[in-house]
Amino acid sequence: MTTYYIFSSLVDRIVDFFNHWYVGGFRIWSHIAISFLESLDRKLAFKTTLRHIFHPMYQDRSFIGYILGFIFRTIRLFLGTIIYGTAIAVFAGLYLIWAAIPFYAVFEIISGFISK
Repeated sequence: MTTYYIFSSLVDRIVDFFNHWYVGGFRIWSHIAISFLESLDRKLAFKTTLRHIFHPMYQDRSFIGYILGFIFRTIRLFLGTIIYGTAIAVFAGLYLIWAAIPFYAVFEIISGFISK
């Protein structure tokens, strides 16, 4: 009976750890990433720029205004895509590194026992 309780308690603690580490950690990482992307969107205004891509710059309704507006907004969208992609890749990479920490710790523990 005591060994069952100890084993059951051990399994519960391991499940709680992984639930806390991965589910709770993913919520925190996603909140940080989304908050960062929202603050980035306040500066880049990607959606607004995309919505007004064919509008003239500074309400200059001449042919040059339309051409320059399209060119500058296209460049802004291209750079915004690169910046958003880089930010998402950095957050995803950091999350994957963070998610691999328990597996790395277990690997080091096992390799330490094997090498002795």
